Amino acid sequence: MGRNQFGGFGGGANMQQLMRQAQKLQEQMAKTQDELDAREYTAQAGGGMVTVVVSGKRELKKIDIKPECVDPDDVEMLQDLILAAVNEALRNGEAAREAEMAKVSPGMGGMF
Repeated sequence: MGRNQFGGFGGGANMQQLMRQAQKLQEQMAKTQDELDAREYTAQAGGGMVTVVVSGKRELKKIDIKPECVDPDDVEMLQDLILAAVNEALRNGEAAREAEMAKVSPGMGGMF
C-alpha cells in the first residue's frame, strides 16, 4: 500500500470532512466576529462622573460628562477621567472578544 499525497494522514473522504469542519469553523468565527462588532461596552470613571461607550469595532461612540465634573481650573482631572473611562471600556470589549472567540476556536487563543 502506497502513501497518499497528504503524507499518510487520510485520503479523500477524510480530507473532505476536514475541509467541511474548517469551513464550518470559519463561518462560526465570522458570525461571532460580526456579533462582537455590533456590541457596545460602557465604562465609567470618577464614580460615574464620566461615562463612555465604545463599539465592538473599538470606536468611541459616546462620552457623557456630569456638569459638576467640569472645573475650568482643573481640566487635567477631566482629561484623566476621560482617558480612564475610554481605556476601561476598550479593555472590557477586548476581554469579551477574546472570551467569545475562544469559545468558537478552542486551542487557538491569542490569535484574535
